[in-house]
Amino acid sequence: MIVSFIQASARAEPAARTPLHAMLTTLLLAAVSILAAAASTHQPHPFDPLSPAELTAVRDAVLASPLVPAGPLTFHYVGLDEPDKPDVLSYAYGNPTSSSRSALPRRAFVVARAGGQSHELRVDVTDAAAPAVLAHAVHRGAGFPTLTLDEQFAAVALPPAHPPFVESVRRRGVDMADVLCAVFPVGWFGDLPAKERRVVKLLCFVAGATANFYARPLEGVTLVVDLDRMAIVEYKDRVVLPVPKAEGTDYRAGKAGPPYAGRAPAPGTVVQPDGRGFDIDGHFVRWATWEFHVGFDVRAGTVISLASIHDAEAGARRRVLYRGFVSEVFVPYMDPAEEWYYRTFLDAGEYGLGLWAFPLQPGADCPANAAYLDGYYAGQDGKPVENKNMICVFERYAGDVAWRHTEAGFPDRLITEVRPDVSLVVRMVVSCGNYDYVLDWEFKTSGSIKFTVSLTGLLEVKGTAYTHADQITEDAHGTLVAENTLAVYHDHYVTYHLDLDVDGTNNSFVKNTVATKRNVAGTPRRSYWTVRRDVAETEADAQVDVNTAPADLLVVNPNKRTRMGNEVGYRVIPGGATAASVLDDDDYPQRRASYCKKQVRVTPYRKAEKWAPGLYADQSTGDDGLAAWSERNRAVRNEDIVLWYTVGIHHIPYQDDFPVMPTVSGGFELRPANFFERNPLLTTRPPGLDQPPLVNCSCTGDSR
Repeated sequence: MIVSFIQASARAEPAARTPLHAMLTTLLLAAVSILAAAASTHQPHPFDPLSPAELTAVRDAVLASPLVPAGPLTFHYVGLDEPDKPDVLSYAYGNPTSSSRSALPRRAFVVARAGGQSHELRVDVTDAAAPAVLAHAVHRGAGFPTLTLDEQFAAVALPPAHPPFVESVRRRGVDMADVLCAVFPVGWFGDLPAKERRVVKLLCFVAGATANFYARPLEGVTLVVDLDRMAIVEYKDRVVLPVPKAEGTDYRAGKAGPPYAGRAPAPGTVVQPDGRGFDIDGHFVRWATWEFHVGFDVRAGTVISLASIHDAEAGARRRVLYRGFVSEVFVPYMDPAEEWYYRTFLDAGEYGLGLWAFPLQPGADCPANAAYLDGYYAGQDGKPVENKNMICVFERYAGDVAWRHTEAGFPDRLITEVRPDVSLVVRMVVSCGNYDYVLDWEFKTSGSIKFTVSLTGLLEVKGTAYTHADQITEDAHGTLVAENTLAVYHDHYVTYHLDLDVDGTNNSFVKNTVATKRNVAGTPRRSYWTVRRDVAETEADAQVDVNTAPADLLVVNPNKRTRMGNEVGYRVIPGGATAASVLDDDDYPQRRASYCKKQVRVTPYRKAEKWAPGLYADQSTGDDGLAAWSERNRAVRNEDIVLWYTVGIHHIPYQDDFPVMPTVSGGFELRPANFFERNPLLTTRPPGLDQPPLVNCSCTGDSR
């Protein structure tokens, strides 16, 4: 408004200006100058993602650095190099007027390729006009950085100009114009580091009349591309199998139907007459009693930090989570054939979850009452790339009950108290190749945080000669979902890194196991169960398969107690999808992701220990990463600890999953356990009391 007014004043004719008008204009210009000066000195929060200006400054500093070889340089990861944890805690929870609130340095961690090597750089961008490289190292161990989009596009453009591939396509009677190829990491199968090359395999498909090209593989054809040379270095056409037909594979509206089955649900939407019930200030979200920071990382996607809850009875804001994100998504396929054995994806480390988080569709991916957050990442050339509508935030009104009770024990009255359940969801959708992962963080007024992984998208299928299930007489490694189309068995393991700070930094991990006892009290009961409490001393004690003996798992603060004397804490509650890996320990994919044998692990906090398979996931060997760190068996009792939880699904495909899979969900919950003195929802308002009504509108006509 100020700027608009000044611009209008500047356009006014000189004769129309009065002394009063001139004085007001001068005052307004002074105000704008003050605001501009304040804006120029505004410092981002220590956990804010790198801004476009900061990404540009990182690029400038790296390209100008004499530490990096001259010649082509590609950026594979540029992320926030977060300040040390004590400094962030002092900044976030210290006295706002003290020196502890002074701005912390802004730094970036960079992994770039140049001269056939992986370079690690730390760049100071506190002053984006004068960035500086603070440290540089060359990675000498196993593994390579995340694939960039540009090099994947360059690789898949090679096959049409490769004569043997052209001949293979001709032999199958396919039009080259209908062929698309995709990049597949090669994994690691015991190769010596000296023989390692930065290579990928290309597999190709036929689109034609369908958008679902994954359903029509050119089975038997494999190309190997050296990414540093950007050249095809190996080629194999092992077997010719029928290309599945396009009919019945498309999932697009108008292609898959009509006729539509059944009666369509009435359209509906959520209407909030007084607007949204949450506030977004920069990257901070405030809702009900919750406050947390929403960030973005090109590898992890959504990052939630500094989640705290206001305890009305205690009159204080209490810490719950310091920092949390998806550390890895491991997807191994179960076919040992030449074209399949290596399909053991590490989606975050090899592809980047944030890189494959595309714009959310309002009204479909997220409801009408959602707000959206954009993100930025560095492209292969280091320049900032904007990702619009990458994360959505919305209040969920699902018709569920937060708590209730009806009391019929009084002879003269019936007492009923009910509180509706309302939650706040932070959502990102990652479409990494054929699969789509809907990743939800759901904050509840009870103090819980629910983590939900929802799988949908397209099955990865294998071309086959089979046209009917009766023809299959041996292990086909999958389900025949259409003629010449086998959907291969596989797993999904989504591993979360959760640095919990329950009411403080030092926490312990507790396992309350349900144990059966014989009754010796002399009453008719013969047995009962009680709880055996075990506090983990070391990392080995805190590795749990949740499918064994029934137990409550807790992260507690042994230094804080309720008035009743109980240690304050949070429970870890599995919510379905609790599969653990059943691969042999000496199998190479299992060695790379051996942490998937247990759903729960606990490690002491170390700033560098973020990525479950290690920093360099592509062709990793398992020598770095969560399982290797855990083998150190460090102390975890009354320490700053990190909880790692893996959501696991053994996926046996069925015809109902084809051509596009209905959503399947699983996850877990962090739920208060003696964290509050009593149920915090007792103080919530009943429906209709001093609050605007919520309208769930089912609109069959014009609702204007």
